[in-house]
Amino acid sequence: MEGNGGASATTWRISRPPGRGAPRSDAGSMSIRVVLARVFSSVDASGPRPVLTLGSGDPTACASFRPPPEAEDAIVDALRSGKHNGYSPTVGVLPARRAIAEYLSQDLPYQLSPDDIYLTAGCCQAIDVMISILAQPGSNILLPKPGFPLYESRTMFSNLEERHFNLIPDRGWEADLESMEALADENTVAMVIINPSNPCGSVYSHDHLAKIAETARKLGIIIIADEVYDHLAFGNKPFIPMGVFADIVPVITLGSISKRWLVPGWRLGWIATCDPNGILKEAKVDKSIESYINITNDPATFIQGAVPKIIANTKEDYFNKILNLLRNSADLCYGKIKEIRGITCPHKPEGSMFVMVKLDLCYLDGILDDLDFCCRLAKEESVIVLPGSALGMKDWIRITFACDIPTLENALERIKSFCQRHANKLEA
Repeated sequence: MEGNGGASATTWRISRPPGRGAPRSDAGSMSIRVVLARVFSSVDASGPRPVLTLGSGDPTACASFRPPPEAEDAIVDALRSGKHNGYSPTVGVLPARRAIAEYLSQDLPYQLSPDDIYLTAGCCQAIDVMISILAQPGSNILLPKPGFPLYESRTMFSNLEERHFNLIPDRGWEADLESMEALADENTVAMVIINPSNPCGSVYSHDHLAKIAETARKLGIIIIADEVYDHLAFGNKPFIPMGVFADIVPVITLGSISKRWLVPGWRLGWIATCDPNGILKEAKVDKSIESYINITNDPATFIQGAVPKIIANTKEDYFNKILNLLRNSADLCYGKIKEIRGITCPHKPEGSMFVMVKLDLCYLDGILDDLDFCCRLAKEESVIVLPGSALGMKDWIRITFACDIPTLENALERIKSFCQRHANKLEA
C-alpha cells in the first residue's frame, strides 16, 4: 500500500516570508513576556524569599495601584444595562468614540470628531493596525532605540524594514534628530515617537516635540505618536500630545485606558488621526485603517459601552494620587540606584513607570551581559528586571518602579547586595 511519501517529498514554500532573511517565527522571541519568562526560569523556586517583580509594565499586582471605583462601576452598569451584549461596529461604538475624541481634544488646539477615532483591543492592536497598513514592498519605518519591542516584532511579520534612531541618555533620552535625517530616504513611511517613554521614563518638552515635528515635515513622513502613558508625567515637564503639532505634520496618535486608569487587562485602545489639514484623508490613510479594522477583532462591547462614564466620572483626585505614588517611587528608585556600584542611571525618570539603568560591567566580576545579570539576579536574589537587549540596549536593564514602596525598597536592597557580592575587587 502506498504511504504518504509523495507529500513528504514535496518542497513546500512556506518557511520564510518573501524579501526578508529572518523567519517570522523569530518575531515572537522579541516579546517582553518571552524574555521575562526566560529570566523567571532562573528563579530558585525552593528559595525562602518571595519573588519581587520589577520587570513588567503591569502595576496591578500591587494593592496601591487599583483602578478608580468609578471605572469599575461603569463596567458593572454597562453589563447590567443589557445594551452591550452584541457585536459592535468594527470601528467602535459611537458614544465611546465621541467620548475619546472629546477627551483627547482637551489638550489640542482643534477639535477631533468621532470619525477620527478607531477603537482597538488595547494599544497593541493599534500598533498592529498601523504597521500593517504602512507596510509596502521596500518601505521602511524609523523606530526609537531603546523602544517598545512590539514595533520590531510587527515590522518583521509585515516585511517592513525598521531603522533605529538613537535616544540620547545624557540629554534626557531626547531623540537624535540628526540620526533621524540620516536614516530616512524616499521609502521611509513614518517615524514612531513614544512619549512619555517606555522604557526610558522621559517626558519630551514642547521645544523638542516641535523640533521632531519640523524634522518629520522636512522628511515628508507622518508621525505615529505612541501616547499610551499620556498624562503620567510627574516631573518638571508636563505631558504635551504630539497632536499639538499636527498643523506641521500629520500625526496618528495611539493610546488606551490601560495605564492612566490602571486596567491593562481591559484591552481598550484607540487610533486617533490628528489631521487638521486633511493630508491623511487625501492619502486615504483613514480608509486604510478602517479597511484593516474591518478584518480584525474589536474590543469587548461592554468595555466600549463603559468608556463614556469611565472618562466622565473619574475624579481628578484619583489621577493626582497615582501621580504622587509614581513620583515617590521614582524618587526612591533613582536615589537607591545612585548608591549601588555597578549600575548607573543617567536620567531621573519623569514619567511612565520605568527607568533605564546602565550596567557598569567593569565593576561586576563574571557578569557576561545584561541577560546574564538578570538571570543571576533572579536566581540569587529572586528579583526580576528586564534585560535591555529586549529593548535594543545591550548591557542595560529596565526597572519598573510602579509598585508599593516596601516592595521597591526590598528589591533595590537585593540588587545592591547582588552587585556587592559580584563586585570586581580590582576595580573596588
